[in-house]
Amino acid sequence: MRTAGDRSSGARRLVVRAIVGVLAVGLAGCGASVREPVTAATVTVEPDAVAKAAAPDPVVPTPTLTPTPTPTSAYRGTVSPLTPDVVARMSASWRPGCPVPLEDLRYVTVTHHGFEGQVLQGELVVHADVADGIVEVFRALFDAGYPVRSMRLVDDFGADDDASMAADNTSAFNCRAITGGTAWSEHAYGRAIDVNPVENPYVVGRHVAPPAGRAYASRTPAPGVILADDAVVRAFAAAGWRWGGSWDSPVDYQHFSVSGR
Repeated sequence: MRTAGDRSSGARRLVVRAIVGVLAVGLAGCGASVREPVTAATVTVEPDAVAKAAAPDPVVPTPTLTPTPTPTSAYRGTVSPLTPDVVARMSASWRPGCPVPLEDLRYVTVTHHGFEGQVLQGELVVHADVADGIVEVFRALFDAGYPVRSMRLVDDFGADDDASMAADNTSAFNCRAITGGTAWSEHAYGRAIDVNPVENPYVVGRHVAPPAGRAYASRTPAPGVILADDAVVRAFAAAGWRWGGSWDSPVDYQHFSVSGR
C-alpha cells in the first residue's frame, strides 16, 4: 500500500525527468552532444606528510640534594694577630719581660662541643708557629665529638691558673713559671695547652689539682676524660704535641706541649 509520501516522491521524480528531457532536447538542437551523467568518484586526498621532529628523550629531573650536616661542615677555626682589644684583655697574662713578644702570639678561635650537646666557639692565645696546627687539632676533636667545658683566655680569671682550672677552663698562653718552680712554663711561650682540667687533673703523690679533679684521678672513661691513645692524644700527636698524661711524676693529664715539658 503506497502512502501519500510515496505518491509525492513519485510525482517529484516525474517532474525531474521531464526537466532533464527538455534540457536534452534543447542541447541537441544547439548541436551539443548529450552524455550520460557521470557519477563523480569519491577521491580521498591524503594530506601532505608533515615532517615531525623526533620526540625528545624524557628529561629526568635532577634532584636537589640537601647536604647532610656533618661535624666538619659546622667547624670554624681562625688565626689572627693580636688586636688592640685582645692585647688590652691580656694585661694579666702578659707583661714586659715575658719570654715571647706580643707580635709572636696569635689569637685563635675554634668551634667545640659543649658538655650539654651545644656547639660553642672558644678562644686561645698561642705562639704563631703552632697556631695553624692547633686549628687542625681542634677540628679533629670537633669531628670526634669530644666536649670542652670552657675555652676562654686565662685573663678572664686574672691569669690565676688555679682559678682557671677550678672553672674547668681550657687555656693556652699564660706568662708564668712552671708549677712548683721558677723556670718559665711552656705556657709562657704559647706552646702549651691545658684541656678540661677538672676531668684531667694534675696529680703528684696525693695532691690533685684542681680539687674537683680528684673524682677523675682514677681515669675511668667519662665525657671529657683524656686516656692514652684516644682521639685527643692522637690529634695532638699528629700536630707534634706531647701529652703530660704519659709522665711518670707528676702526671699532668690536662697538659699538652710541643716540647713535652
